Amino acid sequence: MPDPTRPTHLGFLLFPGFPMACLTSAIEPLRAANEIAGQQAFAWTLYSETGARVRSSAEVWFDPDAPLSEAQGLDYLFLLSGPLATFEAPKAANGQLRRLSRHGLKMGGVSGGVFPLARSGLLVEHESSVHWCYEAAFAAEFPDHRMTSDVITIDRDRYTASGAAAAFDLMLHLIEQKLGHEVTTEVACWFQHPLVRGQGVRQKIPTVSSESTSDMLPPAIAEAVKVFAEHIGDPLNVADVAQIVGLSPRQLERSFKSATGQSPSHYYRTLRMNAARQLVLYSGDTMTQIAQAVGYANARPMMRHYRETFGQSPEQDRKRINLFRVENNRSIPST
Repeated sequence: MPDPTRPTHLGFLLFPGFPMACLTSAIEPLRAANEIAGQQAFAWTLYSETGARVRSSAEVWFDPDAPLSEAQGLDYLFLLSGPLATFEAPKAANGQLRRLSRHGLKMGGVSGGVFPLARSGLLVEHESSVHWCYEAAFAAEFPDHRMTSDVITIDRDRYTASGAAAAFDLMLHLIEQKLGHEVTTEVACWFQHPLVRGQGVRQKIPTVSSESTSDMLPPAIAEAVKVFAEHIGDPLNVADVAQIVGLSPRQLERSFKSATGQSPSHYYRTLRMNAARQLVLYSGDTMTQIAQAVGYANARPMMRHYRETFGQSPEQDRKRINLFRVENNRSIPST
C-alpha cells in the first residue's frame, strides 16, 4: 500500500523550446495545495535529457535538477515540449522512458509534449488529448493513435493535457485525489480558476477568424463545424453538409454567415488551410503529400489557396519557421 504521508512526487522533463506557461500552470497549484494543506503533499523535480540548461519558448532559461538518467522515486513524469521536440540520443532516452514506465511510473505529456511521448512508443493503445492547433500534425505522424479534443485525458497510466490551462486542470485532479475537494476548490479560487474541468470537457476552438468559439454557436452551425472538421482529407460539398445538419443550402449559408461572419465554403477552406499549415510547420511531408492530406488531388491549387490565406507560399512559410528554430531553438506556436 502506498504511504499516504509521503509526498506525491512529480517530474517534469523539459525539452528546448518548451512552453513555460505549461510548467508554471502545473507547479503553482501544487505549491498552493501544500500551503493550504499545511504539509508537503506534493514535490517536484525538473529534468532535461542531459541535465543541461533549457531555454523555454519565452526565451527564459531553466536549470533542471538532474538529467533524465537520474530520474527516480517519481510517481508521475510529464513531458513538456513543442511538437518537433526530439532527444539528442533518442535510443537511450526513449529506452529510459520505457524502463520507467515498466516500473510503474505514470507518464504524461502537456501540449506538444504528447509528440515525444508518442515517439517513445508510450502512447500506443492509449487515447490522448491533443491541442487543436496540433491535431492535423499529430494525426499525420501517428495515424494509428487515438486522440481526442478533450481538455485532459486520463487513460490508465497515461495523463495528457492539451495546454497550459489544461495542465492546471490536471493538477487539480491530482490534488483532489490526494487532499480532497475542499483543498482543490480553495486552490482553484486562489488563482481565480473559474471552472474545474475534468475529463470529457472539450477544448474551446476559435471558429476561424471570428470572435466566437465552437461551443458558442447555434446547434445546427456547431454541427456543421464538426462535420467540416471531420472531413478535412475527404471534403464534402456544402450542400451535403446542409443536408446532414437538416438545413437547406440557403439556410446554412445565411445562418453560418450570421454566426461566424463567414460563408461555409470560406470557413471550410480556411479550416483545411490551417490543417495544411500544421503539416508545413510540423512535418517533413512534401507539398503533394500535404495537399492530399487536406483533400486536394494535387499540390498546385492547395499552394495557391495557401498563399491567398497566409500571404506566402508553403515553402516560404516552412523556410521561415525553420530559420527561426535554428536561430532561437524553439517551436512556433507554443501553447
